[in-house]
Amino acid sequence: MSTNNQMDFYSKHKDTINAAMSALEERTFYTPYPEHPKAYPPESNEAGKSDFGKLLNENFSELGQDADEWIGEEVSPFWQTGLGIKYPKLSAEKWISKSQKAAAEWANCKLEQRAGLLVESLDKVQSRYFELAYATMHTTGQSFMMSFQASGPHGNDRALEAVAMGMQELSRFPSEVNWVKPMGKFDLSIKKTWKAVPKGIGLVIGCSTFPTWNSVPGLYADLICGNTALVKPHPKSVLPIAMVVSALRETFKEAGLNPDIVQLTVD
Repeated sequence: MSTNNQMDFYSKHKDTINAAMSALEERTFYTPYPEHPKAYPPESNEAGKSDFGKLLNENFSELGQDADEWIGEEVSPFWQTGLGIKYPKLSAEKWISKSQKAAAEWANCKLEQRAGLLVESLDKVQSRYFELAYATMHTTGQSFMMSFQASGPHGNDRALEAVAMGMQELSRFPSEVNWVKPMGKFDLSIKKTWKAVPKGIGLVIGCSTFPTWNSVPGLYADLICGNTALVKPHPKSVLPIAMVVSALRETFKEAGLNPDIVQLTVD
């Protein structure tokens, strides 16, 4: 996909991004993600429960990641049985190598491109809120309502906040100026440009209690700043954040980018 087409995502989500940035500046409430299940179509609950059921006892192959083996040990606190879901595993060296190969492409994306793509991924997460709620229930033991809100809309809120804060900080100073110093009989004029340089690979380590809500702020902060990311979930609570990583990788693929900008790194 061309750079112009990648910018289409920013055009699509520009109003949401600007509203989030304004809310940060003004310290006001803002969310594009309704927190109550009743705000969504009535058939969403049964559809989400069915979609969650289809993931059981299968390889979570939608990530599209390479695998030397498939592993998983999640147990439902409600059923007291294993979920049977397996995730792709490689060595740390291979994950790091893949992340490094994807780094330059992501770093060279314009800030607005990155923001648009990241908010597009949050739309994909929103379309799976109910499925995500059941995934969170059966890995953490939370109630349905807490699972729905924390892993769904509240997680998306925190991710969007990270994108908005990254946008603010990275656009706070001009990237190009004509710098002029008076020298008496003449002026010294220099055209100066600056570019924010990513730090490298971000490592996001998940917890077992809030696998999405506690992970997405750091993950989306890494990504908006042009860093690639490795997401290492808690072994007992992988599925919810795996669904978020899947949404990101799918978005990157749609944009013609290397999806290894973000990888799920199970242990």
